[in-house]
Amino acid sequence: MRRGLNAIAAATAAVLIGASAQVAAQAPAARQLKMQSTWPASLTLQDNFRFFAERVDKLTSGQLKIEALAAGQVVPPFEVLDATHKKVIDGAHAVAYYWVGKNKAATLFASTPAGPFGMDQMDFLGWIYEGGGLDLYWDFYQKELKLNVIAFPILPSSPQAFGWFKRPIKNLADFKGMKCRQTGIVAEIFQRMGMQTVNMPGGEIVPSAQRGVIDCAEWVGGIEDLRLGLPQVWKYHYVPGMHEPSVIGELLINSEVWASLPPQNQEAIRSAVNDTFVRWWVKWQKQNADALDEMRTKHGTQILRTPPDILVAFLKAWDEIAKEESAKNPFFKKVLDSQHAYAAKVVPAKRFMNPPYSFAANYYFPETAKPAAAAPAAAKK
Repeated sequence: MRRGLNAIAAATAAVLIGASAQVAAQAPAARQLKMQSTWPASLTLQDNFRFFAERVDKLTSGQLKIEALAAGQVVPPFEVLDATHKKVIDGAHAVAYYWVGKNKAATLFASTPAGPFGMDQMDFLGWIYEGGGLDLYWDFYQKELKLNVIAFPILPSSPQAFGWFKRPIKNLADFKGMKCRQTGIVAEIFQRMGMQTVNMPGGEIVPSAQRGVIDCAEWVGGIEDLRLGLPQVWKYHYVPGMHEPSVIGELLINSEVWASLPPQNQEAIRSAVNDTFVRWWVKWQKQNADALDEMRTKHGTQILRTPPDILVAFLKAWDEIAKEESAKNPFFKKVLDSQHAYAAKVVPAKRFMNPPYSFAANYYFPETAKPAAAAPAAAKK
């Protein structure tokens, strides 16, 4: 009888082993997508990309993996869009306004400049998912630029600071004639306002400032500016700015690669994008708060309010440029009109329903001194 039981046990084990082997054989092999960002590995912007890759891995139980490469590991940073189209890489992590040289409508999909129309990050995300923005976004790449690319908003690296200056600025007149590092369509706007602009990579800003090549610069703000070393060359830091108050970066994926993914993996990517947007953003806001404190206490940075007339002049200059571009670029006008229609509903409603952020902030954390008044005293020191 014992022999019979042993035989049954052996047979059962063989069946189980065979079934396990069959299940393993039927399980799809893990797939890896190679993607590259436009950011150096050390930036918090690259942390956003890495977080996305981790979420995809967990949401698919390891069946889909993203190789989140930093700038230059496969192609130069500003070539990731074309490289994604050609399937040199499967996707990229960038910001749409980098592609204004192809079509100025690109800047509108980065929520720049000015919101647009005063939209914050969540308003812009609402336009993307509830106002027809995602369809326009994909049409922009596939129909306007004729590229095999789709995109999702993933990187809310905003609000961004107005910038760093070698001396205090009190009004628009002080601002004019200064030579400042600016990029993209924002540079064109500031040129119209009287600034001389210079386009250069982030890594060249500090050396150029030390040599006196530039008088001011805009990078990101907070933690990124601290890591770049800007508090060590200039002491006057102005916030806020209207150039990128709600800028949002993008995840690009080759459209053929996207179509080849099973539906559940596509949904995992969509979920990972939204997870990353929120989870990275809340962490980044705390990093920025810590960075501002370190700028003040360790580097003696004067954090000052941007003169209002500069912000108003920026909005007026942008409106002029947007009107001119709309007259000659039908797709630009189509996107801008769509954003305006959505903003016309949500922005006034939010203004009516939401208390000003400063209301409770000033009640619980009153400012001990007006920032603008601190600049002369600091200058004497």
